[in-house]
Amino acid sequence: MVAELQKENIISEELVTKKIYLIRGQNIMLDKDLAELYGVDTKQLKRQVRRNAKRFPVDFFFQLTKEEVSGLRSQIGTSSRGGTRYLPFAFTEQGVAMLSTVLNSERAIMVNIEIIRIFIRMRKLIASNKEILHKLEKIETKLGGYDEDISLIFEQLKRMLNPLQPARKRIGFRRRGEND
Repeated sequence: MVAELQKENIISEELVTKKIYLIRGQNIMLDKDLAELYGVDTKQLKRQVRRNAKRFPVDFFFQLTKEEVSGLRSQIGTSSRGGTRYLPFAFTEQGVAMLSTVLNSERAIMVNIEIIRIFIRMRKLIASNKEILHKLEKIETKLGGYDEDISLIFEQLKRMLNPLQPARKRIGFRRRGEND
């Protein structure tokens, strides 16, 4: 059964990455999005988390504040009318991994594996971007002293390509007080 689920593309990476938000400096996923991906009700997911509270310390999940929810609404683009009556849970990468231990369906396990793989790819991508930024900063500091020299070279090149035109005496009608 597991091999069959692995062959199927249960979830796309694009779908999951759209459901990852940056809150409190952490990449998180909301309870309703995870429940949708796992194929369970949000109520059931929250119930399992509460029943297994020891498995979910504060660095694995937290409940959003009203301000964070309103900030998310503007980020996601949903209306403030309707929605849930309770503040949503936000799960960190470790919290998502722990969910597979409390949700025991085959789908939940396979979806969880894919989500963790996507989190890992995101971390690698961020790390490689940091390396590139670090290298650019090094190049910038090395070339920092050459800025004036480079601008002087460009000025000289512009002068050579656009030689000054000799000033000509203006021909034609002139108004009073108008200079050449």
